[in-house]
Amino acid sequence: MSPFAAFLAVVFALVFYTVWRRARVARRAEFIRSYTLPQGLFERLKKRRPELTLKDCQLVSQALRQFFLAYLKGGRRFVAMPSQLADDLWHEFILYTKNYDAFCRQAFGRFLHHTPAVVLGSARQSNEGLRRCWWYACREENIDPAQPTRLPLLFALDAKFKIADGFFYVPDCGTVKNRDTGGAVYCGGDFASSSFDGGTDGFGDAGGGGDGSAGGGCGGGCGGGD
Repeated sequence: MSPFAAFLAVVFALVFYTVWRRARVARRAEFIRSYTLPQGLFERLKKRRPELTLKDCQLVSQALRQFFLAYLKGGRRFVAMPSQLADDLWHEFILYTKNYDAFCRQAFGRFLHHTPAVVLGSARQSNEGLRRCWWYACREENIDPAQPTRLPLLFALDAKFKIADGFFYVPDCGTVKNRDTGGAVYCGGDFASSSFDGGTDGFGDAGGGGDGSAGGGCGGGCGGGD
């Protein structure tokens, strides 16, 4: 084989792999969006949150799917959970052990471990996971992650239902004075800021948009990875 033919073969292989990988991500994303949650899951959530209606539970499930999509589209790197309410549903889903394991294998090709909901703070790993989650949740709803004019569902959920132990977000810190949530308010615009930990790791970082096994500083078995 001539050097030029070898070069063409390598290029073709790379193009084929890229197309195949994107198609696999698309299939997995569609599976996440259309997956039927186990029967009785919403009833378990309502025991934790009796104020929720069936329609409310369905909205919570959409937010949890947004989290799962962020993990998938972020290259299966660490993502942190921003919502107490979505976290409750995630926790109940995991208790359906066989269903959850089968879901993870088909959605991600691996098991996604649970992590508790957090907000931006001094922990760089959690901040990276939150920024990554914010980025892909915004992209899912065609929101500019750097200059948001509204919140993606996952980040708006706790305030919408006024969850007592929830995390309440607004798009822009300048609107906080006009926001009556009854608790601390967090700002979507902060995810683009390095003031919390000196960096912006996870915010639109390179290598996402696939389902590879990029590091993300967490490694196997840690947090949102496996």
